[in-house]
Amino acid sequence: MSSLLRPFSVCEGPCESCGAKRGGCPSPAAHRQPPLQRLSAAPPAHQRPYAAGRTLAAAAAGGRKITHPGKAILAGGIAGGIEICITFPTEYVKTQLQLDERANPPRYRGIGDCVKLTVQDHGLRGLYRGLSSLLYGSIPKSAVRFGTFEILSNPMRDNTGRLDNTRSLLCGLGAGIAEAVVVVCPMETLKVKMIHDQCSLRPRYRGFFHGVSEIIREQGVRGTYQGLTATVLKQGTNQAIRFYVMNMLRNWYKGDDPRREMHPIVTAAFGATAGAASVFGNTPLDVVKTRMQGLEAHRYKNTMDCAFQILKQEGPQAFYKGTVPRLGRVCLDVAIVFVIYEEVVKLLNDVWKTQ
Repeated sequence: MSSLLRPFSVCEGPCESCGAKRGGCPSPAAHRQPPLQRLSAAPPAHQRPYAAGRTLAAAAAGGRKITHPGKAILAGGIAGGIEICITFPTEYVKTQLQLDERANPPRYRGIGDCVKLTVQDHGLRGLYRGLSSLLYGSIPKSAVRFGTFEILSNPMRDNTGRLDNTRSLLCGLGAGIAEAVVVVCPMETLKVKMIHDQCSLRPRYRGFFHGVSEIIREQGVRGTYQGLTATVLKQGTNQAIRFYVMNMLRNWYKGDDPRREMHPIVTAAFGATAGAASVFGNTPLDVVKTRMQGLEAHRYKNTMDCAFQILKQEGPQAFYKGTVPRLGRVCLDVAIVFVIYEEVVKLLNDVWKTQ
């Protein structure tokens, strides 16, 4: 009872200045000051819990990493041009094996045999037949891909710049569809026709521009858009898988530190993993697309008819023809593109200041 009548002390309860527990303040008199003095003696703002929370939030916001679409377009174009010059021979072999239909006696016994016969008949330059059509398209293709991805993803990122996995899947799908319609379909059609033409006893096309002029003269602009549906399906799923896997691995690697830098070797490893996932996920669509764009595409009524005929005449294993060379090319392709893209963006951030 006497304790209830005892005068109330400013040190009853936790001491705001020294943090001592109830009744444990070593010098109560030191804190018996006018209110204004007590306020002035309060801990600095940066030591208060709520202020520290704001500071951490500000630091996180400082780690916000959003790439300007203009930088993404430029960096993507540079990355695409360098990558295709390195990896085209594997693309050539993959396409040849997919065109080597089982309905006729196969010309090639495998990857090595395809390379051997091509070099024997056309020299090393034969492995780069059709490069020009892919090179002219790879630069705008990568530019459209990364530019579209950044345009779609920037509004979806949180205040730390992080993009969740589901949204990265949707943004990748949108980027793949955009590049398919704008660049990939006409580019791939020309590439496949020129590679297929080389298999003929009497090749008709003397080069990229001659091939383009001949195709447009005979078939019109529609001749460069064969297999559009299959291409949209392939590219859409391709980029959806790649950006999803890449974003998932990036978020896992950075954890709670959005400002953590990724070494190019780490970026390459993540890119190769994303590329492998896309190969196993959509090679059947790639096979159908290649057949729809070949010189014998007239045999098929549409994309579904093409898939049905492949299944009926060659069996389900035909949908994975060319998987091994495509796996090697795509893993290297995606790894190179993401590494070059990230490094070029870093360089552009130093010389091109944007909000």
